[in-house]
Amino acid sequence: MRDEAAKRVELVFSLFDANGNGVIDSDDFDLMTDRVVAAAVGSDDSAKAAVRAAFRRYWTTLATELDTDGDGVITVEEFRPFVLDPERFGPTIAEFARALSALGDPDGDGLIERPLFVALMKAIGFEEANIHALFDAFAPDAADRITVAAWASGIEDYYAPDLAGIPGDRLVTARTA
Repeated sequence: MRDEAAKRVELVFSLFDANGNGVIDSDDFDLMTDRVVAAAVGSDDSAKAAVRAAFRRYWTTLATELDTDGDGVITVEEFRPFVLDPERFGPTIAEFARALSALGDPDGDGLIERPLFVALMKAIGFEEANIHALFDAFAPDAADRITVAAWASGIEDYYAPDLAGIPGDRLVTARTA
């Protein structure tokens, strides 16, 4: 696993631990889902339902694959090797990427405007400066929009253990004010 990928995993774990108790559990996914859906201004009920289903599948996949002792929580040690395993996790990430990026396109034009992108990413828990750096890495058009496809692809790339120098690496760089 590349060092960049390891840093991405650590960040994702910290974000998924939405209640800050040091482990990931079902409640964390409920908290994050509620925050993301609340930030999805203008999105229709079907887009919100799709992202809820994607978050639920994400949790279910983690719990099924990693919670071998049945305690209902995932530790960082359990999380690290699994999340970057495309064989085990790829379909879950693909569904999540489609649902989240579609949520950012409430008018269905295939484009995501910066303010909504920032709102959704902040709802997940990313730092605002890093969110803007990520958006810029997707090469927005003159109207400051990126494509749904670029964001979905970027989400999938984020979980690839062999990739470095990808737009998503901007989310784990040193945070600036």
